[in-house]
Amino acid sequence: MKKQFRLKRNEEISRIVHEKRFVSNQIFSIYYDENDETFSRVCVSVSKKMGIAVVRNKIKRQVREMVDKIFDFSLSKDYVVVVRQHYLDNNFQENYKNLENCYLKIQGAKI
Repeated sequence: MKKQFRLKRNEEISRIVHEKRFVSNQIFSIYYDENDETFSRVCVSVSKKMGIAVVRNKIKRQVREMVDKIFDFSLSKDYVVVVRQHYLDNNFQENYKNLENCYLKIQGAKI
């Protein structure tokens, strides 16, 4: 995922989360909203309860790779991907399928 597609500002992330448009399952929660850009932006959030910094960074790298393969960046939407504790119970392929299912739910939903 290119750096221009990352959502970094705390104000923007808080605004998206407080809009309360989200899709979730046991592993991921994806909050989403429209943006004014011509491309999508994504933020990956991993709680400190998931483990030490090395583990959290590994999870973020894996989720960014999944996002790069699944998400369509030509849409003008912002996403906040929250990783839950059950992420550690599954392997990469199962987590990939769960993220893909969440994203497809969003594409089926109307904004």
